[in-house]
Amino acid sequence: MSPSASDPGPRFAVVGNPENRRVTLFGDAVRAAGLAAPRIVAWTDVLRAGGAEFGAEEIVRIDSPGENAEVDRLLRGAQDPTRVEGSARWYAGFMAALRGLGGGVRLDDPDDLPVFFDKRRCHAVLDAAGVPVPDSPTSGPEAAPVRGWDDVRALMREHRMPRLFIKPAHGSSASGVLAVESGGGGRIRATTSVERAADDRLYNSLKVRRYEREADIATVVDALAPDGLHLERWLPKASQEGRAADLRVVVVAGRATHAVVRTSRSPLTNLHLGGRRGDLDAARQAVEAAGAHWTDLLGVCERAAACFPRTLCVGVDLLPAVGWRRAAVGEVNAFGDLLPRLTGLPGSGAEGLDTYATQVAAALRRFAPGRPTAASHHQYREGNPHALARPDA
Repeated sequence: MSPSASDPGPRFAVVGNPENRRVTLFGDAVRAAGLAAPRIVAWTDVLRAGGAEFGAEEIVRIDSPGENAEVDRLLRGAQDPTRVEGSARWYAGFMAALRGLGGGVRLDDPDDLPVFFDKRRCHAVLDAAGVPVPDSPTSGPEAAPVRGWDDVRALMREHRMPRLFIKPAHGSSASGVLAVESGGGGRIRATTSVERAADDRLYNSLKVRRYEREADIATVVDALAPDGLHLERWLPKASQEGRAADLRVVVVAGRATHAVVRTSRSPLTNLHLGGRRGDLDAARQAVEAAGAHWTDLLGVCERAAACFPRTLCVGVDLLPAVGWRRAAVGEVNAFGDLLPRLTGLPGSGAEGLDTYATQVAAALRRFAPGRPTAASHHQYREGNPHALARPDA
C-alpha cells in the first residue's frame, strides 16, 4: 500500500521512551515501509496523566518502559534504578498504566501483558497447553507460596530440586535471579548478578558473583520474597565450545523468524552479564547431528507463542537440553525483539528483514489493505489468529 496525498496509509503509534533505541529502530522500520513516522507517546506522559488515547486508525505498539530512570521512579518509587527490590510495585504501576490506554488497534493483547510479566502465570499457561517447561512448584492451581528462604528450602526437599532457579515473579533481564546448587554436607552456592550492600539493600550488577554461605543466600531471598518469587528446576543445558547455551527466538505472527544463540560460562546467559552470541549454524548442525529436527525446536517456540495468539510478536527463551535433541521454554518475553541488525531465518519469510521490519510488514498485512478500524480489529480478535502466520502468505 503506497502513501498518497489523499490516502496517507495506516498510522503507527508507539508507547515508549522516546530516547530509547527500541523506539528508534521501530520508527526506522515504519519509515522504510514508506509510511509516516510513528507518533511517539512517552511513558512519562502516560504515567503522569494516568493513560493515553489513540485514534481508531492508529496501530499501537507498546514498547518497553525500561532504561529510563524517571519512568522507573514513577513505577517503583525508587530513586536508584539499579535497586532490585520493588518489582511488585513496578508491576502494579505498569499494569495500571496499561489499563489507562484507550482506542487504536493494538499489536499486543491487553490480557496477555499481565501474564508475560508474571512468571508464575506465564509458566502455568504454557504448562497447561503442553509446552515443555521446567518443573515448578510455584505455578498452576497447586502453586506453593514462597515467603522466604525457609519455604524455598522446604520446596527443594519436597520436590527433589537440589538445583533450581529462583526468579522474581515480575523481574526482567535476570534482575534478582539466583541459580542455586546444593550438595552433600550442607554445601550450597548461588550464582547471581545481585550485589548485596553493607546495609543489606540489593543492587543489580554487571558482574556475576557467587554466594556460598547459606545465611547470605537467605538474606537475599528473604529480601526479594515480598515481591513474589517463582522457582524452576534447573535443567542441564546444551553447550557450545564449552559454554552453556540457550536461544532467544523471536516469533512474529505465529512464525519463528529470528534467533540468536547465547552462551556463557555462568548459568546466566544474558549478554549484558558477560554472555556472548554463539554460532547459530553450529547449533542447527548439532540438532541435526543428534537426530532431531531444527524445525521441531523452532516449533516449540511457535507453540509457546500460540498460547498468546492475539499478540503479534514475542521473544521466547529456549533451553536446549544436553545433546541438543530436546528443548524447553524458559520464558516468553513481551519485549524480546531487540536484536539489532539481525535478519530473518532462512525459510521464515523474513529473510533480509530485521525484527522490526518483520513486525511492520506483518502488521500491514493484518490491518491494511483497508484502514484499520475497531470492527476489523474485533474481527481479527474473534477470528483465526493464525491467518497471517506466514510472513510470505
